[in-house]
Amino acid sequence: MNYNGYIIRLFFRILILVALILGLVYSIDNEYTSSITIISFGILYFLYSTYSFVKRRFVVMDDFFEAVKYRDFSRWFPEDRGPKDIRFLYKGFNEVNRTIKEINSKNEAQYVYLQKILEMVDIGIIAYNLETGDVLWSNDSFRETLDVPSFKNIRFVEGRKPDLYDAIFETYHKEPNSISIAVQNEKIKVLISDTVFQVKEDPFKLIVLQNIDDTLNRNESEAWKKLLSVMTHEIMNSIAPISSLADTLQSHLQLTLDNPKDYPLEIEDLNSGIKTIKNRSEGLLKFAKTYRSLSKVTHLNLDRKKITELFETIQLLMQPSLDVKNINIDFKVTPPKIELDIDSYLIEQVLINLILNAVDACKHRSDPQIRVIAEQKPNRNIVIKVYDNGSGIPQDIMDSIFIPFFTSKSTGSGIGLSLCKQIMLLHKGKILVNSREEEGTVFTLVF
Repeated sequence: MNYNGYIIRLFFRILILVALILGLVYSIDNEYTSSITIISFGILYFLYSTYSFVKRRFVVMDDFFEAVKYRDFSRWFPEDRGPKDIRFLYKGFNEVNRTIKEINSKNEAQYVYLQKILEMVDIGIIAYNLETGDVLWSNDSFRETLDVPSFKNIRFVEGRKPDLYDAIFETYHKEPNSISIAVQNEKIKVLISDTVFQVKEDPFKLIVLQNIDDTLNRNESEAWKKLLSVMTHEIMNSIAPISSLADTLQSHLQLTLDNPKDYPLEIEDLNSGIKTIKNRSEGLLKFAKTYRSLSKVTHLNLDRKKITELFETIQLLMQPSLDVKNINIDFKVTPPKIELDIDSYLIEQVLINLILNAVDACKHRSDPQIRVIAEQKPNRNIVIKVYDNGSGIPQDIMDSIFIPFFTSKSTGSGIGLSLCKQIMLLHKGKILVNSREEEGTVFTLVF
């Protein structure tokens, strides 16, 4: 609307000028001397007024463009003074300045965020001008890795450590490359890569540097801590039922010793219990050796095993501790003669882990139930399923339960299920899970 008003006013000025010029021609033609003088002054006045009217807008625009040229976006144009069309221009210019200042402010904030992020990473980063050597940006990790103070030009490093300068700045490493550099009178290994990029007319080089020795040492230390924690967890999982079974046998023996007539010694039960403890102890020793080099295992000690025998061993081992907790466990095999080629010690370890997880899930149930079922599918796959009616697994962590060291328990190591998965993969099988919160969980071993 303001632009339309400006055009209308300019049009009327031009119309008046045309009318005055026609009047001047008419007066000259009729020799009206007085009219000629008055109309001439009128023409001069409107010519000057129209010139000023047009110039005023261009002066304002030129003033704004001059500020843009020198990037002076702090200037504020008065929106409450001057003609209406000029106030409208001022308002538009102020809006442009506000927008540009907001964009600059966001860009500055993003730059600060980027700086802080790059400062926090433990990888050394530097960018510098290839022609002048001036440093565009570098973080503390880069300077700490090279053991140099803050510098503005890479020639500083050349003057102090020429060998280091040649290895880092003069040699191109388009692909990540491991090199040895001398820092503080010792050799350290670093992984280095670089790239060249263009900013306007200036070429820049970006170098990324990582201290491999520090990373390897930290990872090795963490790996040892986790390994010790895991081994302790798994060994305790096997020792607990062994201890429970040993206590049961010892109690029976004590009763027989104290009152042999009322409590005769069941040699078969005693032999079966001792045999179970012996087998599980051997399995525990084998498991410890196997886990130590699990990632390198290429051969399993496979033997033909009846699933009924496997279940009998697990039941004999787990039943005493489950009885103490009043948890009912049922084993079922369909058909009863199913056999598997497995490393029985490792599969026992898998089933112990799954049953102990089921026990933990059922601990707050009034009627805890655990079922272990084996069956042969029409496609000839053999599956073993471990059911429980416990609290279930939350859906938001379902995808993470097989990740090593992930656990939702305050005292768990997070290795049990990942180890079960690894053992099943060694058997060329798989482990599946289906769970609903407050209804229960079923783990399926597919062979």
